[in-house]
Amino acid sequence: MDALGPRIIVAAFDGWNDAGEAASGAIEAIRQSGDYELVHAVDPELYFDYQYTRPSTRMDAQGHRELQWPGAALWRPVPAAQLGPEFWLLTGSEPARTWQAFATEFIDVALRDDVTGFLTLGAMLSDVPHTRPISIFASSPNEQVREAHGLERSLYEGPVGILSVLEHFAERAGIPTAGLWASVPHYVASAAPSPKATLALLDRLEELTGVDVPRTHLRTEAAAWEASIDAAAADDEDMTEYIRQLERTRDTWDSPEASGDAIAQAFERYLRRRGEGPGDHKR
Repeated sequence: MDALGPRIIVAAFDGWNDAGEAASGAIEAIRQSGDYELVHAVDPELYFDYQYTRPSTRMDAQGHRELQWPGAALWRPVPAAQLGPEFWLLTGSEPARTWQAFATEFIDVALRDDVTGFLTLGAMLSDVPHTRPISIFASSPNEQVREAHGLERSLYEGPVGILSVLEHFAERAGIPTAGLWASVPHYVASAAPSPKATLALLDRLEELTGVDVPRTHLRTEAAAWEASIDAAAADDEDMTEYIRQLERTRDTWDSPEASGDAIAQAFERYLRRRGEGPGDHKR
């Protein structure tokens, strides 16, 4: 049996944890690949500060105005998967308060419904070139998961965000966890979606679990995204030279002389230099 088991919660949240909307985009691609039903949603009054994460207004099909409140919810596939692992989706906005109660609420639901694994998706702005494959840092605090999938053990110490809190509570409850983090080029507008990073997360997710999520459209969008940045850089000599420097650094990392340990150590040094880490919440 796979270390993460047959029912895996895949979690991603809007906000700092979601540079280029890469993680939330991956969740959306999974959700569009099949039918899902709501398992559990939190009461937003308990966890959200509306001056921090504001509700939004929209018009429905009949032209009536309605309010949409920030929140978080867990969804499961219907019908349940017959072959291979099935993905349960935990998504929404990062809460503003009472994180322990928030995490406990979802982990209690996971235990009730016999969830066997917990996998977080995140994306951060990093010093990486858009012209190379998107780097995915895959780690787990669980020894069995690391051995089964060849993952790293993060050595980061410092402030964390809701993804790390959920991982901690899941592990403490006996649910094995892992995390995938995409590195998004920081010189691309952070508010702009990065389909190449979303695609990289889904590719790595398939390697990890064996679940194939349809993503042909993402390959087309990723190519267009890269071409648009190429065009912008072509008119800016400084940007072109900066990208070349990033390419040289990345190619050194990808060389046969660069061990996995060396890359992981460089990743940790980068996080400490910025005072950040996977799962941080920083605005």
